[in-house]
Amino acid sequence: MSGKHYKGPEVSCCIKYFIFGFNVIFWFLGIAFLGIGLWAWNEKGVLSNISSITDLGGFDPVWLFLVVGGVMFILGFAGCIGALRENTFLLKFFSVFLGIIFFLELTAGVLAFVFKDWIKDQLHFFINNNIRAYRDDIDLQNLIDFTQEYWQCCGAFGADDWNLNIYFNCTDSNASRERCGVPFSCCTKDPAEDVINTQCGYDARQKPEVDQQIVIYTKGCVPQFEKWLQDNLTIVAGIFIGIALLQIFGICLAQNLVSDIEAVRASCCTVLAFCLVTLLSEFQSAGRAVGSDRKVVGVPQAALAAG
Repeated sequence: MSGKHYKGPEVSCCIKYFIFGFNVIFWFLGIAFLGIGLWAWNEKGVLSNISSITDLGGFDPVWLFLVVGGVMFILGFAGCIGALRENTFLLKFFSVFLGIIFFLELTAGVLAFVFKDWIKDQLHFFINNNIRAYRDDIDLQNLIDFTQEYWQCCGAFGADDWNLNIYFNCTDSNASRERCGVPFSCCTKDPAEDVINTQCGYDARQKPEVDQQIVIYTKGCVPQFEKWLQDNLTIVAGIFIGIALLQIFGICLAQNLVSDIEAVRASCCTVLAFCLVTLLSEFQSAGRAVGSDRKVVGVPQAALAAG
């Protein structure tokens, strides 16, 4: 060997600890999202009464934290532990899980582009369903208020969608003070007002349409969302492309690390097999040498006996 040492394949430390560090952050973010979701449910008494999960007619925003947090936790755990312990099963699970998410995102994007009208109808149905449950859950109420304030809209396609809510409808049987009104988030904002007037939407829909436009937003959230999407299409597309590239990059790094680990293991098996063969050959050579020595020693003794 003349002082030279065998150098086989090695696991890339850069890839290993990059995957580990990135997924540690992802893992802790997942724990944080899950913690926020469980805390919100505890504050609403859901954890003490699990059956109340199905009582809400609309969308509970807490589910968003729990689902996103759960996915981030699982991905972060698999990537972090898989890289640190060089566990190929966890790394392959990480790659496959990330690939499934990427495929679902791609499929959702294609379907949303092809079935735009169906998506619009589903969004209309979703918003109206949550309008009915506006007062049933404080988190849902805050989400609707934020959406209407941010996009300066009211209802799905107009302020009259609030007729679906039992507190805001204009029927004669409605004894609520909010009858024929809208939530304060539908009201146009006066920059001079520092305090939010939560009663600004009372009786707003009893006024003529011309007067309504002065007091409240009359455009629906679905058209406003479409307009916002068209105005910010480049930014939205850039964000989605960036996320997709990050996912592909993560899959490639994980697969590269798996290949390195498997190559090192194969090399170790090859070296071990070579050592065993070499050791066996040495034993065989030693055995033959001992046999030869016995024959050499035995010849003079036989000759002496013959003499």
